[in-house]
Amino acid sequence: MRNSRLFLKLLEAVLKAGNRMNVGTNRGDAHAFKLDTLLKLVDVKGTDGKTTLLHFVVQEIIRTEGSRLSAAKTQANTLQNDLECKKLGLQVVAGLIGELGNVKKAAAMDSEVLSSYVSKLAGGIGKIGDVLRLNEALNSSSSKQFHEAMRGFLKKAEDEIIKVQAQESVAFSLVKEVTEYFHGNSAKEEARPFRIFMVVRDFLSILDQVCKEVGKINERSIASSARQFPVPVNPTLPPLFPMIQAMRPESSDDESSSSSS
Repeated sequence: MRNSRLFLKLLEAVLKAGNRMNVGTNRGDAHAFKLDTLLKLVDVKGTDGKTTLLHFVVQEIIRTEGSRLSAAKTQANTLQNDLECKKLGLQVVAGLIGELGNVKKAAAMDSEVLSSYVSKLAGGIGKIGDVLRLNEALNSSSSKQFHEAMRGFLKKAEDEIIKVQAQESVAFSLVKEVTEYFHGNSAKEEARPFRIFMVVRDFLSILDQVCKEVGKINERSIASSARQFPVPVNPTLPPLFPMIQAMRPESSDDESSSSSS
């Protein structure tokens, strides 16, 4: 998430769109927003009742990414067609869903369950050690053979559980860093440390649907030689979207870290 160029560019586009729509208000000069805001983008609709703020953001990125890829091609004359540029841009945006595929896997995990599994494994290994110590008191040849076999297993198991516990510690530390990077304060998320992945997972599902809708809109628009999209793509405030007050959470303290840096 932190290293995805496109994800950070999308966050930047959302931030700029929110600031443009809130220009002239105390929300019009925001420097960051919590990722929860991404789930609200489809709730901000245009005058047609169908086009959402996320449609507008996706179209903006499609335009810029399509132009960037077209300029990088050697056969630029064959890529000047507007439809081709839009297709290229849409492919890039839709690729974000696959790029952040591991986020969906992380969102499906339960931190408490994972921690309990590690604790149970460590406890089980401890019990094996207790059994071996009791077995040392026996003198039969069969018990000695059992003791030797289990002693080798116990040594490997102890080494492995130490590695697992270290990996668990590193994993939770990284999750905390990601949360602080995007939300600024991880303390409020300690009860559900993986919640940030759930938010992004849900957003990716919404983005997937919007990309499909935008693709159909662009195809119909080109085919009918109509306007490309009902939202203007100039740098001024889009008149399609009214001024809104819910683009950012109420508390400015929660928004102190940059989500688009």
